[in-house]
Amino acid sequence: MSDLIFYTNPMSRGRIIRWMLEEVGQPYETKILRWETGEAKGADYLAINPMGKVPAIVHDGVIVTECAAICAYLADAFPEAGLAPPAHSRLRGPYYRWLFFAAGPIEQAVSAKMVNLEPTIEQRSMLGFGCIEDVLAVVEDAVESRPYLVGDSFTAADLYLASHLSWGMNFGTIEKRPAFEAYVERHVHRPAAQRADEIDNALIAAAAQPAS
Repeated sequence: MSDLIFYTNPMSRGRIIRWMLEEVGQPYETKILRWETGEAKGADYLAINPMGKVPAIVHDGVIVTECAAICAYLADAFPEAGLAPPAHSRLRGPYYRWLFFAAGPIEQAVSAKMVNLEPTIEQRSMLGFGCIEDVLAVVEDAVESRPYLVGDSFTAADLYLASHLSWGMNFGTIEKRPAFEAYVERHVHRPAAQRADEIDNALIAAAAQPAS
């Protein structure tokens, strides 16, 4: 048994963490939680994540949930992968900024759009994301003139943001803009991203096969 266990479903945000794990390059064990059998709401998994959501990891007995937290944790747990600036680097500030901007305002704005919630002018001042137009303008400014969010190398912040933009543009919750498409294209063809997609796509295909 690996000391790094990954709980996921290939049709979930777990795909983000699969990519992160492939970037890290350490052995890990995958446990698939099937929606149709309600395994994510079973007692065993609720002891790991009381929300009954995937993904989650358990590393040497440490439980981590929430995609951005898992990305940040894995980057620090395996620094040899080079997925985060060094702990005392000045780049640590913008690294955290963009990682959690994606986890906060972007996630909130896209989720609101998915359920047809359009905040009024008055409500925007009370919501952390304000409105999706403002969020996307900030993201566009961040990615249109540089290959990476932080410094001159790929980090977990790029992985997380590229995942959000790719998913959102594919499903129509984030409008396609040249800067977004160029940024995503730059990162989703990384070898680790391709391996992760192959693994999860194969799992989806296998689950679709009729039982013999």
